[in-house]
Amino acid sequence: MGLLTEILILPAAPFRGVTWVLDKVLQAAEQEYYDPGPVQEALAALEREREAGRIDDEEFEKREESLLQRLEEIRLYQLGRSGPQGT
Repeated sequence: MGLLTEILILPAAPFRGVTWVLDKVLQAAEQEYYDPGPVQEALAALEREREAGRIDDEEFEKREESLLQRLEEIRLYQLGRSGPQGT
């Protein structure tokens, strides 16, 4: 870019900075939301609760189904982000 272009777009610099920060926050939030680790941990904890007798089979199945749906959502999101050729 030339000097003139830099001078002309200088007033927009704060907006570009805010946009950059918001983009980074969004990326971090998506990474956290689509992390399968906590869901897998919740499934393991759920199994421990059932084995300990703290929940019955009906409650276990209901909560397990919800967690498995969440894992499927995460898997589909990750597949979509990797592209159709796995790139």
